[in-house]
Amino acid sequence: SFCTLLAVTMASQQLSAETEAYLADKKVPELMEHLYHELLLALPEDPLAHLHALLSEKPAPKIIIAGPPAGGKGTQCEMIAKKYGVVHISTGDLLRDETRRGTPLGKQAQTYMNEGALVPDALIIQLVKEKLASPEVQKQGWLLDGFPRTKSQALSLQMAGIIPSVFLVLEVPDEVVVGRISGRRTDPKTGTVYHLEFNPPPAGVEVTQRGDDTAEAIKVRLAHFHKNVAEVLQSYRSATVRVDGNRDKGEVFADIEKAIDRQLIE
Repeated sequence: SFCTLLAVTMASQQLSAETEAYLADKKVPELMEHLYHELLLALPEDPLAHLHALLSEKPAPKIIIAGPPAGGKGTQCEMIAKKYGVVHISTGDLLRDETRRGTPLGKQAQTYMNEGALVPDALIIQLVKEKLASPEVQKQGWLLDGFPRTKSQALSLQMAGIIPSVFLVLEVPDEVVVGRISGRRTDPKTGTVYHLEFNPPPAGVEVTQRGDDTAEAIKVRLAHFHKNVAEVLQSYRSATVRVDGNRDKGEVFADIEKAIDRQLIE
């Protein structure tokens, strides 16, 4: 990494203990790596002018959020986007938008989707990279929703210069998630979604349960989620903030605000 290269360079300079303490205290290696990744992401024609503008502006939030299915992530994303004005980005929305507009990347993705195959990570990373490099996102900041999902995706993002300032992980007990999902029922005639405990269907309305909403299916999905998020966290240890998601949405958001505000101040 850039920090490793910088550390080797610093070691070769035989810096004094006082200088090394200063660099560590002021987080100079981290600052240099941040600027390096910003250049990799934007590839500006004039690097010095780009860095000057970057250092002159208030830093825009760069957020990744992860959480289990039915863990309240969608609600928190809406609240984060509204409070901080960041651009909410989900890879699913990106893929649908690109295919709808018929862009070259969208056409490539459509080929895989038509065959029922997974869209390759390299293609998704390219979509994310282009979106994050747009003027709107550069100015407002970004909220990457549920991506990366795997260690390889996280490493690919890092290699592309996409580094979050905060990585939020919503933690909800498995039994709570199972209860939230397994109680869902759908009216096949209207598409209305109910919940047997929290929002039961009216008397006389026949409802059905999705095949992947059974307790057994949910436990399999949760096992995959826990395995993947544990691997992804290895790439974002210094930026990770764990948030108890098994509370009122306002309480959850209060902790998220603290984490984001702390990052903006630093």
